[in-house]
Amino acid sequence: MNMKPIVKARANENMVDFFPPTPRKDLPYGFMKLTCGLVLFMAGTVLGMAMRAQFNWYFTSHTELFFPEKIYSADCERETMILKYFVKPIHLMHKMTDDELFWRATLLPKVQEYPFKRVPKVAFMFLTRGPLPFSSLWDVFFKGHEGLFSVYVHALPDYQINVPKNSSFYQRQIPSEEVQWGSVTLLEAEKRLLANALLDFSNERFVLLSESCIPVFNFPTVYDYLINSAHSFVQSYDDESPRGRGRYNTKMHPTIELSQWRKGSEWFELNRELAIDIVADYKYYRIFQKLCRPSCYPDEHYIPTYLNMFHGALNANRTVTWVDWSRLGPHPATYGRESITESFIKSIRNSGEICKYNNEPTSICYLFARKFAPSALEPLLNLTSTVMDF
Repeated sequence: MNMKPIVKARANENMVDFFPPTPRKDLPYGFMKLTCGLVLFMAGTVLGMAMRAQFNWYFTSHTELFFPEKIYSADCERETMILKYFVKPIHLMHKMTDDELFWRATLLPKVQEYPFKRVPKVAFMFLTRGPLPFSSLWDVFFKGHEGLFSVYVHALPDYQINVPKNSSFYQRQIPSEEVQWGSVTLLEAEKRLLANALLDFSNERFVLLSESCIPVFNFPTVYDYLINSAHSFVQSYDDESPRGRGRYNTKMHPTIELSQWRKGSEWFELNRELAIDIVADYKYYRIFQKLCRPSCYPDEHYIPTYLNMFHGALNANRTVTWVDWSRLGPHPATYGRESITESFIKSIRNSGEICKYNNEPTSICYLFARKFAPSALEPLLNLTSTVMDF
């Protein structure tokens, strides 16, 4: 380090003819050494302060990068890294693929006790192509029962539901894909709804509904009926006709036998255990993707067959959604304004059927009903307090 001043001194000597030096006394060697040390010390101090200032600025401006308070944001890329947001995501929109979503949704904690106060909820999952004409009716149904339910909507990818901010449907759409009637894309949408609902650890029961569905009992009745049930509600029966066994593909053998093939209503209700199992299934799901083409109607066979094969004892083997198929055809009857009367709604609430609830006979077999046209909204709202007891 002492070489630099010496070199400079010699360089100055070479320039004597051009810049004659001012006569001066030679400085003591020790003083020169001390001076050089001080200069180097000051230079290092200044450099260190400059570097510290630069690092302080960088880390301050990138605090979220190095010390993230959130892992997801409102644009679905970050979310607060706090337990309550892990067990109940505040933003439904995200950028996970279906495979990533299904993996995340089927994570199971080994610890049996929850580290938070868990109040079981019912997840109401709406599969729709567009508007929800009965959203205001459902809002009356949900009112006053916040914390006991969750709402999820699978609509067309580019469709935005237009509801007031105080609606239970506000910002409740999930990432979606195109769905075609009678195709395996319906199954994909159902699993997508289940998986997104499973991200909320408090959701215990899962109901699949359409935009044409309505509740026929008040919320406390529906909640108690589902939460306290020992069984899930999936219609599953052996139909020997061409519309049942006739849809079975022999290439499914031996993984799925004809004797195991079942048919049932698409509109199911599942407990959390079965919902996780169905979302986690790839083996049988891929068989339906490959071999159950449109004339097979996979939405009427996949879950009924799967539950029959593995979880028959956990299924009540009936649906809780009333539908009128008496007019035959590929679609059930649709009811509009002129059909909505007190006696009609009462006939659904008390259909005259006797079904089993927790292995005991009951006359309350249906909690929901479909299909209803948008024109039925006003007369239905008029019956909420007198008939449906909302």
